[in-house]
Amino acid sequence: MSPEDARIKDVQAWLSKAGLDLRAAAHEISAPEEGLWGDVMFHAQQAAEKAMKAFLAWHDVPVRKTHNLEELGRQCVALDVTLGTFADQAAPLTEYAWRFRYPGESDEPVREEAEQALAVARIVYEAILTRMPPEARP
Repeated sequence: MSPEDARIKDVQAWLSKAGLDLRAAAHEISAPEEGLWGDVMFHAQQAAEKAMKAFLAWHDVPVRKTHNLEELGRQCVALDVTLGTFADQAAPLTEYAWRFRYPGESDEPVREEAEQALAVARIVYEAILTRMPPEARP
């Protein structure tokens, strides 16, 4: 496999995983039982994170293991200043990687917070996707 083919495959994998997180969050939002809002917010954070990592991978920027969307956003904006608004919107999602995942961390979120987090994740994903060439999209 050529380096270009490997890069395309890597970016597609990141975007596919981001898409799965969006699907999981959307499924949980529409579930008949209440109370999955923390999980929705976790998947929203993960989707935005993976989309940003896909963008960085496309530009051959090494990606370290981090959930910090502010840091990832800065790296993305350094490559494309038009991502600034999206990076700013995504940054507050960072804490959803852990905030509702462990007991005692905080009160459970409400549906409106989860819907907003999912909306932001979708916006970030779409912003990244539109900046990818067709061959790099899943």
